[in-house]
Amino acid sequence: MTSRRGFLGAAGGLLAAAGTSISARAASARAAAGTEAFFGPHQAGIVTPQQSHCFFAAFDLTTEKRDDVIAMLVAWTNAANRLSEGRTALPLGDDPRIPAPDAADALGLAPARLTVTFGFGPGLFIKDGKDRYSLAASRPPELADLPRFNGDQLIAAKTGGDLCIQACADDPQVAFHAIRELARLSYDSAELRWAQTGFISKPADGSTPRNMMGFKDGTQHPADIDKSVWAGDSAPAWMRGGSYLVVRRIRMALEHWDRTKVSFQEETMGRHKYSGAPLGLKNEFEPLGLDRNDRDENPVIAENAHVRLANAAENGCADILRRGYSYNDGANFVAERWPPWRQGTEYDAGLLFICFQADPRTAFVKLFGKMAKFDMLNQFTTHTGSGLFACPGGVQPGEYIGQRLFEKA
Repeated sequence: MTSRRGFLGAAGGLLAAAGTSISARAASARAAAGTEAFFGPHQAGIVTPQQSHCFFAAFDLTTEKRDDVIAMLVAWTNAANRLSEGRTALPLGDDPRIPAPDAADALGLAPARLTVTFGFGPGLFIKDGKDRYSLAASRPPELADLPRFNGDQLIAAKTGGDLCIQACADDPQVAFHAIRELARLSYDSAELRWAQTGFISKPADGSTPRNMMGFKDGTQHPADIDKSVWAGDSAPAWMRGGSYLVVRRIRMALEHWDRTKVSFQEETMGRHKYSGAPLGLKNEFEPLGLDRNDRDENPVIAENAHVRLANAAENGCADILRRGYSYNDGANFVAERWPPWRQGTEYDAGLLFICFQADPRTAFVKLFGKMAKFDMLNQFTTHTGSGLFACPGGVQPGEYIGQRLFEKA
C-alpha cells in the first residue's frame, strides 16, 4: 500500500519529469492572481521576489504545555495558507454577541502577494535553563546565540523572541492583517514581544530601490542561492529546505548624514550615490573591482568602505541573502544628540535588516563581526534590535509548520 508521503514523492517526481513548464504556468497563474503559494519545499518569503511592505513580529511563548504550542502552530499554518490565498475574512456566524472569527480589516483587499514566514528562536528549545517542550536536544548548533557586536545598543523590548513571523505583501494593510490574525490565534499560548514595520519604494523604471540614505540597496545577491541560503543535508531533518533568519533594527542618524558631503558619503559606501556604480565605474552591476588603485596607489574603494567589508570575497566567502526594508517610526525628543548637534528632535528611522543564510555562524556573524569593528558607516548607524530564528523547511497540505521537529523530539 502506498503511503501518502510516498504518493506525494512519486507525484513530485512525475512533475519534475514533465519539465518546468507546469510549475512555470502555475507561478504565472499565481502572479496574475496576486498570490504566492504557501505550501512548498521551502517557506515563502525567503527567495520570493521582494514585496513592498513587511511586518515583522517576534513572540514569547507563555504556555508550558507542548500540546498548546502544537495546536497554535496548526492554527497558524491553516490561517497563513488561507490568508496567502486571499481568503481574508471568515463568515461572521449567527451570533453577534461573540467575537468575530476575523477582524475583517482586510475585507475586499487583494492578496497583494502575501507571504508568511515562520521562525523558531532559541527560547523554543531552552529558556532560562528550562527545556519546556522537550526540544532542547533538537536545537541545531547553527542556532547559537548571536554575540554582542561592537557598538550594539540593543533595546531588550526590541530584541529576541521564542518565535517570529515575517509577513510581506504589496499592501501594508494586508501584511498587518496577517500578523494581527496570527497574533489573535496565539492569545492563549504566546504574546507579542516586539514588532517592526518596513517598506521599500520601487522606482517606476524597475531599477534598484533606495534606502533612507539615498543609496541603492540590494544590488548584489549570492551567486549560489542553494549553498548560501538553504540548510543542507547535514542539517536536522526538520531544517532541511529551511534557512536561518537574522533580523537587526538599525537606526540611522539621518540628520548627521544629510549634512555630510556627497563625496564622503560615496567614500563611506564605496559606490556612487546616483548611479549605484562602484566608485570609479559607471554601471551599477559592474564587479566591485576591489583590487583597483588610484594614481597614488591607494585603493579606489577604501579598506573600510561598506561594500568592501560586506563583500563575501573579503570575508572568506561568507554570503547572505539580504531582504531589508526601510522603516520610519516618526521622531523622538532626545536630550543628547550626535555631536555637534544639540538636544532636540530626531528621526527614528533606518533599516529593518533581514537576511537569510545556511549557517549564521559562518555567514552573518563572521561578516558583521568585521563590519562592526571597521565599517565607516558605523558612525551613522546604531543597532537597536536583534534576533536569530531557525525557519524550518516548507510544509505540504495536511502538515503544520515545525511538524517534523515536534514529531522527532
